Amino acid sequence: MSSLRNAIPRKAHKERAQPESRKKFGLLEKHKDYVLRAKNFHKKEETLKKLREKASFRNPDEFYFKMVHTKIVDGIHRPRSEANKYTAEELLVMKTQDIGYVLQKLQSEKKKVERLSSALHVLDEKPLNKHVYFAEDREEAKEIKARAADQDKRLPRFECIPDNIKRKTEVSYKELNERKERVRKLEKLYSEMALKKELQKPGRVRKLKEEEMTFPTDKPVYKWRTERKR
Repeated sequence: MSSLRNAIPRKAHKERAQPESRKKFGLLEKHKDYVLRAKNFHKKEETLKKLREKASFRNPDEFYFKMVHTKIVDGIHRPRSEANKYTAEELLVMKTQDIGYVLQKLQSEKKKVERLSSALHVLDEKPLNKHVYFAEDREEAKEIKARAADQDKRLPRFECIPDNIKRKTEVSYKELNERKERVRKLEKLYSEMALKKELQKPGRVRKLKEEEMTFPTDKPVYKWRTERKR
């Protein structure tokens, strides 16, 4: 009988939807949604209650170790700078990792500059004995030959190149200049980081004065005291 009763089609009872006049408030909240929201509200309320009790029973004159590392600013406890929370060995290791990353990026940029330089043509003002232009198809090659035949000898060779190749060449030269500038900045950053790393190592070091330098420069120059190695 139960299987027969289940075989009979029944009416599907749908949940009540949001009335048309309240569509602007979104979906209608069901009872299960209310239960979750109520539990979350009471949990927060209970947490605040416990924190208020803990604050009311706390002795303001009681010592705790965080007092040593905090200071009062406008009546509020502020933690001190955490710059010295690492040891000298840990700082040296982190500096080494940073320098390794900068060196990797510097080598990558240098390879890209070399690849771009080898792919581009250096067009000088001096006439060349032989100048080779590359075309993508036969029609473009015919266009280059026609322009080269019709051009005046006083005009530079660059005038017979199609406009699309000119634009590509200009974009490539612009990218090459930007990458060269990036290489210069990375080299400067690498030298500064390497100097800071060397200054962190143990040993007596002093900064040379301008009159002590053989070749004066605006950059700081340091000298390490020689130590006898056992």
